[in-house]
Amino acid sequence: MQTIYIDVLIVLNIYVNFILILATSKITRSKVTNIKGILSASYGSIYSLLILFPKINSFFNIFIKLFAVITIVLIAFGYVSLKRLLINTVCFFTANFIFGGVIFGIYIWLKPSFIHFNNTYFYIDFSLLLLIFITAFIYMMLSIFQYLSDRFSALSESYRIIIKYRGKTVILDGIADTGNSLVDFFSGKSVIICSREKLSEIIDLSEDCINLKGFRLIPYSTIGNVGMITVFSPDEVLIVSNTSEYRKNVNALIGIQPEVNGQKSAIFNPCILK
Repeated sequence: MQTIYIDVLIVLNIYVNFILILATSKITRSKVTNIKGILSASYGSIYSLLILFPKINSFFNIFIKLFAVITIVLIAFGYVSLKRLLINTVCFFTANFIFGGVIFGIYIWLKPSFIHFNNTYFYIDFSLLLLIFITAFIYMMLSIFQYLSDRFSALSESYRIIIKYRGKTVILDGIADTGNSLVDFFSGKSVIICSREKLSEIIDLSEDCINLKGFRLIPYSTIGNVGMITVFSPDEVLIVSNTSEYRKNVNALIGIQPEVNGQKSAIFNPCILK
């Protein structure tokens, strides 16, 4: 029978849990501090002691696992909404499932003597190099998944963009469009092209904007059209996903559509959400 060292078991699970929490944070874009990440990972490592227990009934084991995952997620990310809790829980559970699946696959394939499974928990005595390799591999795969997911989902989601300027606020429907590649040459900031009609709620567009402090012209081009667009730096720009309620303050310039065309939206490049 294999000897299991509790200190190694706890340290191993803190490490793995912390990596999986970071992966969850990266995929769902939920903020987590290092302190909360370590606290939740340490709490989660307590459940790894179930590996020392006799075989537990499968139904009861799933219940314990689910309770552990939900409470780990709550400690790490807090409670924002039921929807956000479900998203983080599913993601963290999936990351656990993938990681455990890789370990179990290695266990079945190579049958190494230093890996032990019981009650859905595993113990590795202690090939640190192997552990680092596996977690790095899983983290890389999850990062690739996130990149591809962001690439396609950002374009299909609906957004609202909240712009604050000199004590006034306007809210526009946001459209993620990779076709908007407009960047200010001097500051390197992306430009969000906004409805002239909606911006008139916070700016007096009857004045010559170019003469106002902080306003200037930059060149832009579209298919069959080249010109200049007025841009300015707002006090704050907040992009909120209508689907997930994910929100992010972005450091971007606001571009004023040259003409009134009836469109009341703001077009931004989804790269600024990263």
